[in-house]
Amino acid sequence: MAREKILIVEDLASLALAYAAQVEKAGYEPIVAHSAAAALSAIADTPALGAILLDLQLPDADGLEWLRANPAVCETYPVIVATADGSLSRAIEAMRIGAFDFLVKPISGTRMLAVVASALELGRSASRVAVASTSRSGKKAKPGTFIGGSPQMQEVYRQIECVAASRATVFITGESGTGKEVCAEAIHGASGRATGPFIALNCGAIPENLLESEMFGHIKGSFTGAVNDRIGAAQAAHKGTLFLDEICEMALPLQVKLLRFLQTGTIQRVGSNRIEEVDVRIVCATNRDPAREVAEGRFREDLFYRLAVVPLHLPRLRERTGDVRELAEAFLQRFAREEGKTFNALGAAQVAMLEQHSWPGNVRELQNVMRRAAVMHPGPDLPASAFPMVSQSLHAVAAEAPMSAASASLTAYSATTDLEAVARAVRGLTLDELERIAIEAAIVEVGGSLPSAAKALGVSPSTLYRKRERWLATS
Repeated sequence: MAREKILIVEDLASLALAYAAQVEKAGYEPIVAHSAAAALSAIADTPALGAILLDLQLPDADGLEWLRANPAVCETYPVIVATADGSLSRAIEAMRIGAFDFLVKPISGTRMLAVVASALELGRSASRVAVASTSRSGKKAKPGTFIGGSPQMQEVYRQIECVAASRATVFITGESGTGKEVCAEAIHGASGRATGPFIALNCGAIPENLLESEMFGHIKGSFTGAVNDRIGAAQAAHKGTLFLDEICEMALPLQVKLLRFLQTGTIQRVGSNRIEEVDVRIVCATNRDPAREVAEGRFREDLFYRLAVVPLHLPRLRERTGDVRELAEAFLQRFAREEGKTFNALGAAQVAMLEQHSWPGNVRELQNVMRRAAVMHPGPDLPASAFPMVSQSLHAVAAEAPMSAASASLTAYSATTDLEAVARAVRGLTLDELERIAIEAAIVEVGGSLPSAAKALGVSPSTLYRKRERWLATS
């Protein structure tokens, strides 16, 4: 069986020989080029090239400019760029151009071979992964479980198609309820890592003192309650994707450890001196403005730039032209099947009512509205009263102060002192839903800080973390 070929583009002969020796020892066939011109010749002369290791400082060209001038290189081969520690921003820019990953000099042989193996796996799986193919209508196929064919979502699907094949970290932003985890799962499912695990970790739902253990694992006896050795989310996601939701909730000390993990590909369990290699792709998300978090000192600037190699923003539901009807119909039929009922298609008046609402809670709010309608009504037709959350009065309140669905509801309810009117407004809501309304409103009131919201409500922060984790798991 022919050995897979690795092109090493490095002008320093000593480094090129060292890399070649490591690559050959691992069972690959190294091909060495000492300049950008020689690299192009080697690419043209080498059939079935597996991957490229590219130094960004070459004697006859700047590596970044060379990649820009030769876009077919990144489109055809996984490119791993090598850079000095002081030029990290250049490596990140290379990944934005299309490079697969980067290595910081001095390069660890173990780390280099791990990245090379991942790059080759990407090349082998590329033909097996149908990434957002174009349909007859000219629209991108919906990746993952996304619903909606609006122009705004077509752009999201295009971006998912572009980033899926890369190992670059993706930073997803968007309001609560826009589908950030759905997006992360779609990126994973369209990537060469689709057969590996997808592990989601909510950084805002785990108490600060436990988050490091949840992410990196721990050994028995490392802290009170550590009764067994346990791997963390990073190791559980080995050869797959680690999704870090609500990343801006992470405390600064742990941000330092996450940055080291991203740069070295190694983890150290709590209470252990052992360094362990991990091969994961990072996708993270936040409903906050990360640039503002950096400016106000709550999020490390170097970590932000390392994570935001590929920024991807999800539009609000009210910005998605024509998607409300498609989403509402899909949710109604899904919940009808779950409830063992049959519902007719939504009428024009019902669709108009739904489309007039501003949907401050985005897709999650619409999903909850349709679930409640399917549960509370026998069918086959839904009356206008099936959508109490999207009444015109609530729409007016939400338009003035966009916030989560539950918070908008509480604002509407608290606008009157008539207890009978309040009772009518909350009729049909469970005690759990009312509790969620109060908690989400408190979080919005204090600017998104769970500890401050907990203090205002007279409960411990861990109580809010646990409740939000449960809500996320069931939404």
